[in-house]
Amino acid sequence: MDKCLKTKERTKNLREALPRFAVRTRMHSVGKNLAHFGLIAFSLLLLNGCQSTKSAKAPLPLAQGPTALTVGDVVKITFPAAPELNQTQKIGADGALSLPLVGQVHAAGKTPGELQVELSNLYKPQLQDSETVVTVESRAIPVVVSGAVQKPGKIVFERPATVLEAIMEAGGFTPEADLKKVTVIRIVKGQHQTQLFDLRPVLRGKATTATYVSGGDVIYVPERLFNF
Repeated sequence: MDKCLKTKERTKNLREALPRFAVRTRMHSVGKNLAHFGLIAFSLLLLNGCQSTKSAKAPLPLAQGPTALTVGDVVKITFPAAPELNQTQKIGADGALSLPLVGQVHAAGKTPGELQVELSNLYKPQLQDSETVVTVESRAIPVVVSGAVQKPGKIVFERPATVLEAIMEAGGFTPEADLKKVTVIRIVKGQHQTQLFDLRPVLRGKATTATYVSGGDVIYVPERLFNF
């Protein structure tokens, strides 16, 4: 009889203890899960930070005048020993200059120094002193503007111009234009580099750093996904 009573008491105590043990076990498990989740979340934050750092693009190099002459460039050719032959000409659509005594000379694609040497050699049979000096008076800067602008196409500047000026020369934005994602594509060391520009601040009158176009730039203005 005593054994039965003791067995019942043990069973009762065990039944009372089991819920408390289960609660402690669940709390311990939850705690472990929370700690594990926190570790994963922290790792993801670090990973995202690393990816953001790697994906951040450096700004496009500053626009610089091309070394080689191009169609539309204005060059001055000086003959120190024969000033009557001095010329100031714009390189024609065929890439050539028309010079006295020697006729057509192809200039586009050559540096001023290369053209200078070539002219000196061409004029040697004509002049005792064929020294020639070639200087660039003005540069042509061809730019293509496309996308959500009024008059997409090619624009040639004969002076430094900004991205916003190029877009305005193309007739300005259409009502559907996404001003915060204007793309400039530039060839740098033989590779295309792309950068996005947000032109909303400047159009709102805020002071912003001007970005100048470079010869061969492509400016693309996308349309907004939702036009409302």
